[in-house]
Amino acid sequence: MRDPHPELSVVVPMYDEEEVLPIFFERMHPLLDGLGITYELLVVDDGSRDGTAALLLAAAEDWPQLRVVRLLRNSGHQAAQSAGFRRARGQYVVTIDADLQDPPEVIAEFLQTVEDQDVDVVYGVRSDRSSDSWAKRTSARLYYRLMCRLVGKDIPFDAADFRLVTRRVVDAVNALPDDGRVFRLVIPWLGFPSAEVRYVRAERAAGTTKYNFSKMLRLAFDSVTAFSAAPLRLATWLGLLGGAMSGLFVVGALVIKLTGRSIPGWTSTVLAVSVIGAIQLLCLGLLGEYVARLFQSSQRRPQFLVGYDSLGDHGHQEPLHQHPQHQSPQHQSPQHQSPQHHRASSDT
Repeated sequence: MRDPHPELSVVVPMYDEEEVLPIFFERMHPLLDGLGITYELLVVDDGSRDGTAALLLAAAEDWPQLRVVRLLRNSGHQAAQSAGFRRARGQYVVTIDADLQDPPEVIAEFLQTVEDQDVDVVYGVRSDRSSDSWAKRTSARLYYRLMCRLVGKDIPFDAADFRLVTRRVVDAVNALPDDGRVFRLVIPWLGFPSAEVRYVRAERAAGTTKYNFSKMLRLAFDSVTAFSAAPLRLATWLGLLGGAMSGLFVVGALVIKLTGRSIPGWTSTVLAVSVIGAIQLLCLGLLGEYVARLFQSSQRRPQFLVGYDSLGDHGHQEPLHQHPQHQSPQHQSPQHQSPQHHRASSDT
């Protein structure tokens, strides 16, 4: 029996995780049942192409607290988290990935920390990342150092998307625009009282990572451009530096001419053109990132589209053989739909 007002919502974004799902359910089901509070396990299927959706719907038949939300297309990890935040009903919301690198057993410690320290956010901080590759540890270290310098020193180092937040934080996050939302930066930026729980990061239980280098690089760009104008200021300083260097070249050329040693120099010309050209291209690239964000924001496109929510679509399941990207949302406007009618509704 579903509780309309569960105390805890556990939001799990998933994309092509059919290999790890049996292990995930085996650990999560007894763990959540043993917490002694009402809960919902809200799994957001981010347009999976494998058998993830079928396994989720099959498991939901025997697990009333399992709630399945399917996005019409693959929208990305942060968008899937946004969908989970929009639809979570619990007074406490925990976000965790399905790969079990972040141990779900820590959720009980999260709840205890909230009660003991009266905070609104509890971050799961990785105290040992030896299970990650050297490249991933190095890139993560550089990412967090950069974010601490750009966004502020309140960013928890080595804290990703495994955390607990209270309803106050959820409502505050949902009130923000969805464009470029990066949760690991948005939540610390809000400034709610917080605490940390340290744990050892494990190896992936099964399957392969879906967060490749290009996605990590995209996350870094989104993090920087969404939260700081520092790159624009960097472009300004580089422009000033280029101007100063150009001035030095002019002075040097005048001195050489006045002393009678003026010989056309190929090296100095190439050097000047290369330095100034490199700075201009870098500045144009940085400006292009911000212009692209303005362009995307002006289009007013929803960050994600929900195609199915098991909470409100009982007996009305979409066919699993049809890929979410090929399904079209209904023409009915979301604001005219009833709260229980979630099919193809837009969460912007």
